[in-house]
Amino acid sequence: MDTTSPAAFFTPFTSNSPYAPTSAELHQNQTTRNPNTQCNIDGASMRIPLAVFYTLFFLIGLAGNLLALWVFLRMQAKKTSVRVFLINVVLADLLLVICLPFRIVYHSSGNNWTLGPVMCRVVGHAFYMNMYISITLLGLISVDRYLKIHRSASRKRFMRGRWSYVACGVIWTMAIIITIALIGTTKKYEGEGKCFHYRKTCSAGLVFIKFSLVVLFWLVYALLVISYLKIGKMLQRVSKDKPDLPNAQKYKQTARKSFFVLFLFTVCFVPYHIVRVFYIVSQVSDTPCAWQDLADKANEAALLLSAFNSCLDPVMYFLLCSSIRRSTIGILRKLIRVPDAAVSSVSSSEMNRSMQKRPSLVAINAQSERMLIHVPAVGR
Repeated sequence: MDTTSPAAFFTPFTSNSPYAPTSAELHQNQTTRNPNTQCNIDGASMRIPLAVFYTLFFLIGLAGNLLALWVFLRMQAKKTSVRVFLINVVLADLLLVICLPFRIVYHSSGNNWTLGPVMCRVVGHAFYMNMYISITLLGLISVDRYLKIHRSASRKRFMRGRWSYVACGVIWTMAIIITIALIGTTKKYEGEGKCFHYRKTCSAGLVFIKFSLVVLFWLVYALLVISYLKIGKMLQRVSKDKPDLPNAQKYKQTARKSFFVLFLFTVCFVPYHIVRVFYIVSQVSDTPCAWQDLADKANEAALLLSAFNSCLDPVMYFLLCSSIRRSTIGILRKLIRVPDAAVSSVSSSEMNRSMQKRPSLVAINAQSERMLIHVPAVGR
């Protein structure tokens, strides 16, 4: 029979007791009971992959967007609304790419920030500012293309105006004002030498801005999906209604290209904004450390895809727009000094023979390309 006194079960553990919990166990139990306890989330396991990928994105994005900007500025063409939007997209991508070396140095040096908290906030907020400027401009381009293909007289007069300049000015002004406000009001990052890392937040204003940006993205994404679907259906219908046209197959290819652009936009931005909701909730609620660590890793991986879009935009300009493709090839030939007299004469003769056989080919190509969101009517 057990003679142990019941009171012994209520006797506090002493340091000499074999049943006394260790300090690590006490800390683990405290963290389990209070998930809001500060967790040690340093992201050390991802710093090398992040440094490598951001380095590649910086090199490719800088070269591609500088070339795209040069082509846009050198092209002797009417400054249409789409061309104005695309130039601003290129500028936003360039500014985003310029922020990447700070992240590269930070991750490659063991997640150690030496430029002070103010510079950390400047680089961090500028990165997101340019990402959302690019997203918003792509949404406006889709609206512009959708309205123009309906060929309404009132809409055409509206689209001929300088509304693209006004829209871009409003977007940049609002983005800069919000970014400056965030830089001035955001609290210092916790811990010395830390930046771009997970941290808890209790600022209602900051949380509101984060959720507002998520809502903005989904609104823009809805516009893109609706515009692309309508443009694609219209191109498919034209190809079916007029199968005897010499360029009927071109309409089908153009429709496929439109869905390809939407696919790239989905891959780059949708994962980040799905993860973003979970990430923000983990910052403001009592979340266990394991879930905070998962949110941090998922957010960093999805952010890589968003940054990758700055490298894909110049590729889309080149693949989907014949005028940009011709200008880019011409510039590259001049840079590497490849003699193209023979090539030009052969291409010219072939083009003349093709035009004699199919005189409406250029007009049909131009009309089909203008229906694409990323195929502006520039350089024509």
